[in-house]
Amino acid sequence: MGAKRKKSEGEELLNEGEKENDKNNENSSKKMKKEILPSMIKNKEKRSAVHANLKHQKKVEKRKKLKARDAAEKRALELGEEPPARKTPRTIENTREPDETVCRPDDDELFAGNDADEFSSILKQGCAPKILITTCRFNSSRGPAFISELLTVIPNSHYYKRGTYDLKKIIEYAKKKDFTSIIVVHTNRREPDALLIIGLPDGPTAHFKLSKLVLRKDIKNHGNPTGHIPELVLNNFATRLGHRVGRLIQSLFPQSPEFRGRRVVTFHNQRDFIFFRHHRYIFETKESKGSDANGKKAKDAKSEKTSQQKVITRLQECGPRFTLKLVSLQHGTFDTKGGEFEWVHKPEMDTSRRRFFL
Repeated sequence: MGAKRKKSEGEELLNEGEKENDKNNENSSKKMKKEILPSMIKNKEKRSAVHANLKHQKKVEKRKKLKARDAAEKRALELGEEPPARKTPRTIENTREPDETVCRPDDDELFAGNDADEFSSILKQGCAPKILITTCRFNSSRGPAFISELLTVIPNSHYYKRGTYDLKKIIEYAKKKDFTSIIVVHTNRREPDALLIIGLPDGPTAHFKLSKLVLRKDIKNHGNPTGHIPELVLNNFATRLGHRVGRLIQSLFPQSPEFRGRRVVTFHNQRDFIFFRHHRYIFETKESKGSDANGKKAKDAKSEKTSQQKVITRLQECGPRFTLKLVSLQHGTFDTKGGEFEWVHKPEMDTSRRRFFL
């Protein structure tokens, strides 16, 4: 019988290379199995089970991180050290694209422009705001209800029927009667869908898209506003354009609020959507019951209940509730043919979710 042939050095190297390739293929196949996403599974039951398992794993990891963070904070407090700084969550607002037009507190040019713009006489309380509210030519059933609530929100506002008058003639009439602004409520398919705010006598004219209108009667547990001048709150109008729009909105309201009325009107800008809310804050006194037991705890021990009065503050919405989106801002009063626009929104401008203009 012949003896087994010895393998040469070249054959041994080839065999070792094949073994290493097999190991690498096994590792890669294991990784592929681990990295299978639910969207890659065609069977609905298996896909939902894998998705639920991944969701559960993420939840467990999140709980572990929270427990570790709380333990580190507790340990730091016991040792008398400063707790580790918490991470700020990434949101669309704090990761917005950098904008050169964002207003800064040391911008002298901005403050000089405020003293010379169209709203300076009203905002410096040189004259009281007087608002004319009207509608488009083809009015709807819900439009008058919205206007009647606007009259309760904006002090010193007056409603005039539009009729067949042209808007330029209405502007001339309002100038003669010393109105400082005109608000035109536009309706489409029996629903208010736009607001046109015109500053008088020199402009500007802002066109807003109106959506998600909820009237006072449709708000649960709503309150009825009083005739006091409300406080005005403007949030997140950060850029030059937002600053100008904020001053236009501010010029609609008197600058001397009556705090006794406890009314607050809020225009909150978030991602270029301006949310309008109207609240009144209420102070209530409630009794909180506590027990004082003397001596050791026993079954027959009697506890004396003492009542303490606490003042609780809460908000009550008065309505209406709606959302505005700026479409255009025009120099001067309303002019569709020869008007010069400061800013116009176009679809090509929406290049990113993190790009904001107000």
